Amino acid sequence: MFDSKKRSGYGTRVHRKKNFYAAAIIILFSAAVLVLSAFFFDVKNRRGNDRKELLSLWEDGRYREAYELSGAELQRKPLDFFLLTLRGFSAYQIGISQINAFDTLSYIDDCVLALRKALLLDNAAGRERIYYILGKAYYIKGQGYADLAVKYLEMARNSGYEAGDIPKYLGLAYVAVRDYRASVAVFTLALEAGSVSDELLLSIAKSYMAMEEPDAARAYLMRCVETSRDSVARVTARLHLGEILGEEGDSEGAEAQYAAVLEEAGENAEAHFRLGELYQARGDTTRARWEWRRALWANPVHEGARRRLNIL
Repeated sequence: MFDSKKRSGYGTRVHRKKNFYAAAIIILFSAAVLVLSAFFFDVKNRRGNDRKELLSLWEDGRYREAYELSGAELQRKPLDFFLLTLRGFSAYQIGISQINAFDTLSYIDDCVLALRKALLLDNAAGRERIYYILGKAYYIKGQGYADLAVKYLEMARNSGYEAGDIPKYLGLAYVAVRDYRASVAVFTLALEAGSVSDELLLSIAKSYMAMEEPDAARAYLMRCVETSRDSVARVTARLHLGEILGEEGDSEGAEAQYAAVLEEAGENAEAHFRLGELYQARGDTTRARWEWRRALWANPVHEGARRRLNIL
């Protein structure tokens, strides 16, 4: 028979040991919970601070820093809508500030990639601004992407996004896809909104010329000549006016426009070449060849003048 006093002491020690282990486990578990909670709180807080920093960089116009920080964050969270949009918008701003065309297109490609990813997300709120930037980005990428520029700029406009340069870029994109009627409609909206510029007037005129509506084209070209303060714009308008008048059989009117170009710009290869063409049509070969030579003096690689003078 065991001693009852000894058995009672043994049971007490076992019970105390179990309580100790249980308390230790509870303490360790609680500590682990606290550590994990602190970790996740720190991560969440840090990410919140990163987003605030990104917004601050963007609002301050520090686009390169915003571009690099968003790129670093995307390594950890590649499908974050906020990070993708900031990356795309920053890439666009950096791209349009580049001098080298290759560098510009490199950043524009990054912009397109980031924003197209952002549009794939279900929570892509604020899509209209993404459409707007994407449309302009595709326009910058060149004529081969003009159809996509039209698509996204129209989506931005139909979404109610308001930006003063949408008609300009949309009209130019329509010109690039040779939808001249649509380009004129959009350009006219820009004029009605007060966005009058030499580029806009010349673009409308060229669209009308492409549609073989010379009267409408002439009206916008004359408006450019009369209102523009830029010599290059006036010269361009007069060259187009001379072209229209020449095609209509008004040789003297065309000659007057080319003469006005030479008076304003000095030596201009295209004006001399076209004068040569007018004189050739009149049968005055001597004056024609003289004008073609003067075209080559102004521009030794002028293709039309070299061809007329049989210079290969």
